[in-house]
Amino acid sequence: RRANFLKAKLERPFSSLGVLSKEEFPTLPSDYDPEFSNIPSRIWEMTQDKLYTNPNHPLSIIKSKIHSYFQSKPQTYFPLRKEKDEFGMFLSADPVVHIKKCFDQLLIPENHVSRKRTDTYYLNREKVLRPHTSAHQIQNLEKGLDSFLVFGDVYRRDEIDSTHYPAFHQLEGVRMFGISELECSSVKAAKEIVCQDLKTILEGLAGALFGKTDTRWVDEYFPFTDPSLELEVLYNEDWLEILGCGVIEDQVIANSGRNPEKEVGWAFGLGLERIAMRLFQIPDIRLFWSKDERFIQQFKEGEITIFTPYSKFPACYKDMSFWLPDGFHEN
Repeated sequence: RRANFLKAKLERPFSSLGVLSKEEFPTLPSDYDPEFSNIPSRIWEMTQDKLYTNPNHPLSIIKSKIHSYFQSKPQTYFPLRKEKDEFGMFLSADPVVHIKKCFDQLLIPENHVSRKRTDTYYLNREKVLRPHTSAHQIQNLEKGLDSFLVFGDVYRRDEIDSTHYPAFHQLEGVRMFGISELECSSVKAAKEIVCQDLKTILEGLAGALFGKTDTRWVDEYFPFTDPSLELEVLYNEDWLEILGCGVIEDQVIANSGRNPEKEVGWAFGLGLERIAMRLFQIPDIRLFWSKDERFIQQFKEGEITIFTPYSKFPACYKDMSFWLPDGFHEN
């Protein structure tokens, strides 16, 4: 009965909206607007799961490997040393963010597809479930932080298959520089140095995750960075895109209350499931949300373990008894 209950819960349609109630969901914010919100009950339940609190979960293992790389700052990949270069990790437990931080201050226009209700989950007209961890970039820059990592669960109204899911996890990284400390005569020259720093560090990160492998850079477009790039690694004889990045736009820096004529910086963002699926050889993104012990018990903190498939049906234990005639012998 318990297995059937969990199976039905997992199969509850994500498109089924209804009205969320405070009685059923005590963590529901008081400004939830039932007339405007498009958050299904199953999605709100997932905001409470906090998969990353389990250190043995594959996503936590990847998160820790990335954090360790930025904490150690190997000299080969971090040639520009800074006094305040801690790269603290911020776990953003609350996924509800204001559209000002999530879209407006990141220069994402009102007509952009990512702002549509068909793409993003709205709590009310001004707040959403974050579709990216970049939603926390402005608030950390406002605090005066110069180097930081942000990790959290993100939500997008996406199709569901083995590689797509409406809930997943991202990690954001930011590093700021004073133009004077770079000893540059212009903002343009400083940005060129910062862009090379970004490439060097992220190529090192790719090596830390995937081992020695070929990489290549692809030009991209993101509203909040210029230039914007994607990093691909050659993995199993195929090119795999692992992250997007770029030099932070001047207006984004200004929107955080800082002076783009005196500071420049870079930012990157990556999806943890995309990387974990390759390294652990997990074939279906939905497995990351599994509560099945046959999944969870395969992994251990700090180790990359190849996933062993198991039946999609819950384990079933039964007692068996036999009648043995008098005079029976095993041999």
